[in-house]
Amino acid sequence: MLRRSYFLSLLLLLRPIVGFAQEASGVDSPALISVPELRGGFDLLYEQKFGEAREAFTSWQSRHPSQPFAEVAIAASYLFQELSRQGVLTSDFFLNEKKFLHGIDGKPDSERMTRFREALAQARQLARERQKTDPKDGEALFALTLAAGMESNEESILQKRHLAALRRTKEANEYAKRLLAQNPEATDVYVALGMANYIIGSQSAGTRFTLWFGGIHGDKRLGMEQLTKTAENGCYLRPFAKIVLALAARREKQDALAQKLFRELTEQYPGNELFSSEYAKASGMPPQAAPAR
Repeated sequence: MLRRSYFLSLLLLLRPIVGFAQEASGVDSPALISVPELRGGFDLLYEQKFGEAREAFTSWQSRHPSQPFAEVAIAASYLFQELSRQGVLTSDFFLNEKKFLHGIDGKPDSERMTRFREALAQARQLARERQKTDPKDGEALFALTLAAGMESNEESILQKRHLAALRRTKEANEYAKRLLAQNPEATDVYVALGMANYIIGSQSAGTRFTLWFGGIHGDKRLGMEQLTKTAENGCYLRPFAKIVLALAARREKQDALAQKLFRELTEQYPGNELFSSEYAKASGMPPQAAPAR
């Protein structure tokens, strides 16, 4: 009994060291194990400090040039910046049926989109290099899933090329299923699945029926469940999942859920006025009545 107690005590003492080792090993698996420097970059992204976020990602990428996730993060910084500039991640966009289903008015910034696509191309190239050694490589599948998911968003929302977006959606789904079959803890990829399911599920019955024949399915309820998985257990994309889930909740008249998520985002990122503004709208308050920041 004394011997057992000794080993239990030793295990408790070593737990922080074990956790440190797992975090440090994230250098070899940054997409699947949290890397503080990359998390810091994503925090800057959610504070709308896009240039600083890119600097953090680029700095990490320069020291780990073979990692596709660094290029995914750089691409995400360009996409998130353009989505923010266009007001996509707001209730004004999500609650406008025409914009939500058909895309922005006007065109996106061409130079920013070029940089976005360059980063995606580099991420895909690095991912496929890894697959030459191991076709089931988790880092590669993660990068390919998010690359296809982000490009689907760009094609659908910003470029309004909906058929191209659907092809990328199908591609993202295939990569995600392969990844989750072997790495069920990779919950960040549920963002790609959830957004696709929710947006496609929001289409008219006739459109959904047509897509069904092409092997493309959408389900709003499933989409929100998938977004919830990332919002509750995700890593780098947990705040992004909260944003999208909160806005979807506004569309579905689930105001209590939207209020909860926007309040959490406001508390976590007090420098981003968008979150406090959206919290106020979800709560039926004027903007100045949002929680103190």
